[in-house]
Amino acid sequence: MSTRTPGGPVQATSPTFVGMPAFPEAARSALANTQQRKNLRHATHTIRDKRAAAVAEVPQWEALRVAGAEAKDEALTHLGDYLEQLEASLTARGATVHWARDAAEANRIALEVVRAKEADEVVKVKSMATQEIELNEALEEAGVHAWETDLAELIVQLGHDRPSHILVPAIHRNRSEIREIFLREMAAVGRPAPEELTDDPAALAEAARLHLREKFLRARVGISGANFAIADTGTLVVVESEGNGRMCLTLPETLITVVGIEKVLPTWDDLGPMMQLLPRSSTAERMNPYTTMWAGAHEGDGPQDVHVILLDNGRSHVLADTVGREALRCIRCSACLNVCPVYERTGGHAYGSVYPGPIGAVLNPQLRGTTSEVDQSLPYASSLCGACFDACPVRINIPELLVELRGRVTEQEGHAAESAAMRAAAWVLSDPRRLAGAQRAAGLAGRLIGDRTVRSVPGLGAWTDARDLPTPPTESFRHWWARERKDER
Repeated sequence: MSTRTPGGPVQATSPTFVGMPAFPEAARSALANTQQRKNLRHATHTIRDKRAAAVAEVPQWEALRVAGAEAKDEALTHLGDYLEQLEASLTARGATVHWARDAAEANRIALEVVRAKEADEVVKVKSMATQEIELNEALEEAGVHAWETDLAELIVQLGHDRPSHILVPAIHRNRSEIREIFLREMAAVGRPAPEELTDDPAALAEAARLHLREKFLRARVGISGANFAIADTGTLVVVESEGNGRMCLTLPETLITVVGIEKVLPTWDDLGPMMQLLPRSSTAERMNPYTTMWAGAHEGDGPQDVHVILLDNGRSHVLADTVGREALRCIRCSACLNVCPVYERTGGHAYGSVYPGPIGAVLNPQLRGTTSEVDQSLPYASSLCGACFDACPVRINIPELLVELRGRVTEQEGHAAESAAMRAAAWVLSDPRRLAGAQRAAGLAGRLIGDRTVRSVPGLGAWTDARDLPTPPTESFRHWWARERKDER
């Protein structure tokens, strides 16, 4: 069965990171955190090097990238048809399908399911979609504890922190910091960390395993996202590396899966390239240690009450953009973050969203619009070096999208001073006499300034904050030519 709610596409309404300053201001604060910069540099370089080695093993890597991009483009071009096919396939296999226009509606649906089960806690698989809509916060406000079971997500949750990376949310933390978080916080929400806990990775993982085990065995409701949703079979796919996802997806009586509508793939065959692209681009593995696939409910096997929430939350708005829709190809691998020189130095918090890095710089302004200060600044959070496009497994041309969004932000803001300057320049350049007069004035200004460097000019704003203004020449070419050719005339 399925439940539908009428209404057209809407902008994303997630309140995540509301009040964040513009990217330059947030980045300036992040740059001052030397420990975080050290953590980020070590982690991104390690992942980057491992990924390069894993990709080099595949001689047809570029062909795989093309196949992945084509599968996603096919799904996006006919998204309505494939979503209806997905709904029919899931319903035929015993799942209940819900349609959510925005974050509030998705949270309401999930909460209604949890309340119907009379549950006061849920266990969660790592999910960008649920972070996007702030499902944890909505459940906690209603008195339902949402326990993150992914190790990195657990670190973020216990540390009262925010994720800073798509794949490794706690990438900004080192082992010593994680140990302190476990010792300080675990006892308040469950089994405490061992008093003799060290910062050895194996010891930290064991403390997390023991802490989470009782939650796995006790919870009656699990919540997940999905990496892919196959339209023709109704199959949902979650890939992970720790086994916590397998526990959440199989042990609870009820399973709620929140799926962004862009996650759909047309056919089972389209999953093949993705299962080669995603592991190598994200964890630098040939395949993920745990891949869980399910289609609806099966008697005596896994959750018996399966709910799938198909989430829009601004995606239809992006889909309507013939240029920007390319960003919806994203399979959340994080490869673009690990090669980005801007992200490496600032970290993910400066982007003001659960989607940081280059893909966040193009996806957030499209999902949320460019009305806020942070979303207006995100398209400029890039050096346009192109490394993100080279790394993207589904060939999203992020630099091109960034330039496009910069143009839209400029048009939206108006830039009255700049427009006035361009009109004045057009007036001067359209008449030879006015141009000659302007050149004489510039020469006079050059002689007055002399050898001094012009570092700031009122009215030119940030342009002169980052570069010196060239000193006007003391003599124009027109004047030089007239002087040098005086005898010939």
